[in-house]
Amino acid sequence: MTPSARIQAAIDLLDAITAAARDSGAAADTIIAKYFGQRRYAGSKDRRAVRELVYAAIRMLGERPESGRAAMLALAEGDAEMRALFDGSAHAPAAIGADEKAAVRGVAPAWIVKKLLASGIAAEELPALIDRAPLDIRINRLKPAPAPIEGAQEITAVDGAWRLPSGTNVEALEAFREGALEVQDAGSQIVATAAEASAGQRVVDLCAGAGGKTLALAAAMGNQGVLLATDTDRARLSRLTPRAERAGATIIETRLLNPGREMEALEDWADSADCVLVDAPCSGTGTWRRNPEARWRLTPDRIARLVRVQSEVMTVAAALVKPGGTLVYIVCSLLDEEGAGQVSAFLAANAGWTIDTLALPAGRPHGPGVRLTPAHDATDGFFVARLRRAC
Repeated sequence: MTPSARIQAAIDLLDAITAAARDSGAAADTIIAKYFGQRRYAGSKDRRAVRELVYAAIRMLGERPESGRAAMLALAEGDAEMRALFDGSAHAPAAIGADEKAAVRGVAPAWIVKKLLASGIAAEELPALIDRAPLDIRINRLKPAPAPIEGAQEITAVDGAWRLPSGTNVEALEAFREGALEVQDAGSQIVATAAEASAGQRVVDLCAGAGGKTLALAAAMGNQGVLLATDTDRARLSRLTPRAERAGATIIETRLLNPGREMEALEDWADSADCVLVDAPCSGTGTWRRNPEARWRLTPDRIARLVRVQSEVMTVAAALVKPGGTLVYIVCSLLDEEGAGQVSAFLAANAGWTIDTLALPAGRPHGPGVRLTPAHDATDGFFVARLRRAC
């Protein structure tokens, strides 16, 4: 592909990605993979160059652009060489019109920025929300320690966390194939320690998804006790079983739940769990570094629906905790209505629950819990609180 053809390919992909974001369609990575799957003539250098252009434009634009061309014009601003590639030649984008406007740069849609600022995120912290995320791994203590990985740096804030060089093909590592490590952001590892899971306990990971935190809990428990992983998403939960087998996590039981009827499948766990971890579905404002186009998918209505779901999940979780046990509430959101506000509302509506003080190796106190941010902690953004049921 010529440099101009790469620009046009990026425009075409951005058109598809913005439409998918508007209509709740496929993720950007999926769209890019499908695009090049249909264009086998594009070499690895072409695919890499186009992908970098696409993501550079996505990260640059807070508001969803009207078109892929407007997005690429924003990327080309101040870059005479890139603007010259808009020359109208074969496979190239048309020449730039005198009155043609580029998309406006920014961190996120204005209404979300307003919510973030109201939630105590300082303006100077906002740009870090869309930086490129690092590649972190968790060493699995259930397997023999893996051989050192070239270029890896230990993350001293949490035991067993390492940061790998960007672009490392983790799945090609023997240690990964043997289950000795898992890809997991350091922030995710840190908030999981709030559960203080230990050997012999009965623990529930209520919104387990594909099981990243479930596997961390199993390792913390030393494969001793009972660990129940549940979710309402069959496809995501089905990915946990092979991961657990690879990791040697033998105490995990999975259970698929029906939305709105969760307790029908959890009656045998009522009032009996030492800890219930709720990694609640949320807006994902703390994970834009990994999914920057997610900023364009959010709407006020969607956040309101998520807040309702979070409240419902906390109610289910509370019914499973034994007297004296704990409920650990986690969201990868930086919005107070999903984090601190959600926990405060639960406490106001449920007598007999108190907040535990968390002593995490990162983050800052925020309301009834602790908040981690990319700018302050070099992790994804999280809010975590631990609530204790009265004996």
